Amino acid sequence: MIDDTGTASPIAAVGEIVVKGRYLSPGYWRRPDLTREKFVADPDGGDQRIYYTGDLGRLRADGRLYHLGRKDFQLKVRGYRIEAGEIEALLLAQPNVKDTLVATCASSASAVHDRLVAYIVAFEKPFPATAALQKAVRDKLPAYMVPTDFIFLDSLPLTPNGKINRAALPAPHGSRPDLEVAYTEPRSDIERLLAEIWAEVLAVGPVGVHDDFFDLGGHSLAASRVISWVLQKFELNLPIKTLFDAPTVAHMADVVRQNQAHHTDAVVSEQVLPLVETRTDEKPGAA
Repeated sequence: MIDDTGTASPIAAVGEIVVKGRYLSPGYWRRPDLTREKFVADPDGGDQRIYYTGDLGRLRADGRLYHLGRKDFQLKVRGYRIEAGEIEALLLAQPNVKDTLVATCASSASAVHDRLVAYIVAFEKPFPATAALQKAVRDKLPAYMVPTDFIFLDSLPLTPNGKINRAALPAPHGSRPDLEVAYTEPRSDIERLLAEIWAEVLAVGPVGVHDDFFDLGGHSLAASRVISWVLQKFELNLPIKTLFDAPTVAHMADVVRQNQAHHTDAVVSEQVLPLVETRTDEKPGAA
């Protein structure tokens, strides 16, 4: 196991799987460039060589080597480097998941950053619940490794030579995912505007008033954009933390109403105080 610096990876760390020995293949047929890249001399000297497989793995303390997918398909979302194989391994362990592939999808014009998409092939219908799959990943991995979208397929698309055809994978359709809570439409102008903001930022809809922002694919960067829109639309000064404390449209609407009331009281006080001071100045001798 080799890390990005070319040194041996510590136990339990993710690294590239390499093969070292005297009897390796001489290289790729008529591909001297690829041979130079993948077959290198042992830096410790001697007649052994090292072959870089391009596969990612993790060596456990008990000697087991876990394969985590191809290094070529290492993903990067919102500045985080993601090992897709770790997510895929968790999803494959879930009931009724036959095959899976995790990839990124380019952001739409309205979304903030790239989306992490999980493509799922089930053994049978009905398909696994999206909320259960999200929870399985969220319980084991950091929030930035939880897929934003889950797309269910009858099979993964393949090229003529049997490899996965990533170019043929469908893009997210932007519809509301299968959540544990039922969809409830907005019941007031505030809830309606907040739902529209969430739908615009997350590129998903329709947004129900009881849908959790993070179950819809929200993250900290998207949260900052939502709060920015709330500040503009309602003329309130709210910290980003507000969305973490009130992660549904219904809860956020309550926060908006409370702060609007405080804002109104403050404006009235600012208007009334100068009048009071003026009247007091006009009657200095009043007792």
